[in-house]
Amino acid sequence: MISAPETPRVRLRQWRPDDLVPFAALNSDPEVMGCFPAPLSREESDALAERFSALIDLNGWGFWAMEEKVSGTFLGTVGLHHQPDRFTFSPCTEIGWRLAKPFWHKGFACEAATACLAFAFQELRLNEVVSFTSIHNVSSESLMLRLGMTKQSYFLHPSLPPEHRLALHVLYHLKR
Repeated sequence: MISAPETPRVRLRQWRPDDLVPFAALNSDPEVMGCFPAPLSREESDALAERFSALIDLNGWGFWAMEEKVSGTFLGTVGLHHQPDRFTFSPCTEIGWRLAKPFWHKGFACEAATACLAFAFQELRLNEVVSFTSIHNVSSESLMLRLGMTKQSYFLHPSLPPEHRLALHVLYHLKR
């Protein structure tokens, strides 16, 4: 089993049953989910955590649960996900994050994402990692820039109708 990345403040790890309540809380927060089609119900959130957990079991990596080391507080999720055929730029491996609002703008996402990129390039030996978000998600796009990623293009997300306000996405990438 591959060890999940850690930083001085953050531990990335496999999901636990006690993560489901705080994960559901962040997934139901309209502000956290403002650049997603809709907040998630408790059932949808639990199913997402289960998918994340199953992929970590299968691959040894994925979208990990993220906790603050000192307090053990669940912060959200950060990690990597292989996209073999979903997008016109597939196959690719994406990096992504979703944190509860109280932990925004404290450097946790950048710290954890930096560790994930090191993991992607050093442990997984990937040549490139991508990230993407709705053009309205200025905070995530700013983080992509802080991570050293470069804007590559715009695309319409295949899960959304072209006229949907969130359909237009920006794609960033970082090469090893």
